[in-house]
Amino acid sequence: MSFLSPTSADEAVTAFGDGAGITVLAGGTVLVPAVRLGRTSPETTLFLGRAGLDRIERRGETLRIGAMTTIAALVDAAPEPLATFARHVADHEIRGQATIGGNICAPPGGTTPQGDLQAPLLALDARVRSAGLGGERTESMDEFLASGPADRLVLELEVDSPKRAAAAAVRRPHAHAYTVLAVAAAETANGVRVAVLGAGPRAVLVDPDPAKVLDGLEPPDDAIASGWYRRQVLPGLVQRALEEMR
Repeated sequence: MSFLSPTSADEAVTAFGDGAGITVLAGGTVLVPAVRLGRTSPETTLFLGRAGLDRIERRGETLRIGAMTTIAALVDAAPEPLATFARHVADHEIRGQATIGGNICAPPGGTTPQGDLQAPLLALDARVRSAGLGGERTESMDEFLASGPADRLVLELEVDSPKRAAAAAVRRPHAHAYTVLAVAAAETANGVRVAVLGAGPRAVLVDPDPAKVLDGLEPPDDAIASGWYRRQVLPGLVQRALEEMR
């Protein structure tokens, strides 16, 4: 196994190339346990800890967040509902190590939901700047998740402050506080957007009408809740988030 440690964003982009044979190491909270348990064996590991991607910059109502920014840093700096979601990711140690880039690129969890920040970023209509085959591009969070994060190197996210926002969730008490089901709601320049975590392999945008929120969804059974339970809870959770928007 080879190990690359670029010292700038440009070096990281060059090293990543088209992503073939490259495994990106950010905070390591997902990848390192997978390697230790023998679930993956990287051919070439690209470590981003020295690439200068751990910054947060505000320009008016827009926040630019480097991919290596820790989840802990978002708790006080990010707009709602992203700040609330960040506050409830796992535990203090994980939040201090895990990164926003790694979180949104986390593969679907086999037994528990992963990628908690996908939902608030969808609700906020965030943009993702990434590199890979075809060069650099900026796309909406919706497009990024649909096109496949595994083939892209995330560099930066842009998030606009919403007019109103709220979050609602059901969590299972545990050392890592797993999220059973969570809803992020925000009023953006494109209207009210509602996203759900825990109703599928990845977070998804849903109809903001609680009566239609289950349309097209097949919530899964996993180690912390059944699909039946999620279907019963989700409409009320969406209603609560919409009522609490301010």
